[in-house]
Amino acid sequence: MRETPITIDGPCGQLEALYLDVPDARGVALICHPNPVQGGTMLNKVVSTLQRAVRDMGFTTLRFNYRGVGASAGSHDMGTGEVDDAQAAAAWLQAQHPQLPLNLLGFSFGGFVAASLAGRLERQGSEVRHLFMIAPAVHRLQPPEALPEQVRLTIVQPEQDEVVEPQSVYAWAEALPRAHELLKVAECGHFFHGKLPELKELVQPRL
Repeated sequence: MRETPITIDGPCGQLEALYLDVPDARGVALICHPNPVQGGTMLNKVVSTLQRAVRDMGFTTLRFNYRGVGASAGSHDMGTGEVDDAQAAAAWLQAQHPQLPLNLLGFSFGGFVAASLAGRLERQGSEVRHLFMIAPAVHRLQPPEALPEQVRLTIVQPEQDEVVEPQSVYAWAEALPRAHELLKVAECGHFFHGKLPELKELVQPRL
């Protein structure tokens, strides 16, 4: 099954995206990519691995480029703008499949984006089934972008992450006042070199 290139109306113009409609899907999954300033795009290998992981479990998928990335209009905001883009992508996905539960996955900066979107949607009365934060940039999670309280939360953190300080993620997770699952990946750096199959194996059973 190959993804279809599409464009979505975003807050700053067209957003470039890849969409895969899985027959008899169990749910839909939106995947958010890492920091565009550091070369992050929807074609990032961790994002691609997450897309395949959820696809193989029977989920319709959508990944997209934030404003100013690839063919997406606008310029980087590095904050709420990217969350606005993700909300537009989620709204498009849910409009195609209004009966299916929404799942959000984000890698690195995308973990901040997915978490912020999940919190925003929850406050607006929209349901998110599961939030996966992969090597998340937790230091960016400042008000008004707050975590959701009800959404099922899984955090996957490489133990030898050279981009996001692992101890900062552990401390952040420990301080969370809500239930969550923290999974540590041994002998693994930020980009999961040689560990992408392990990432897939961690995500899939939790879907």
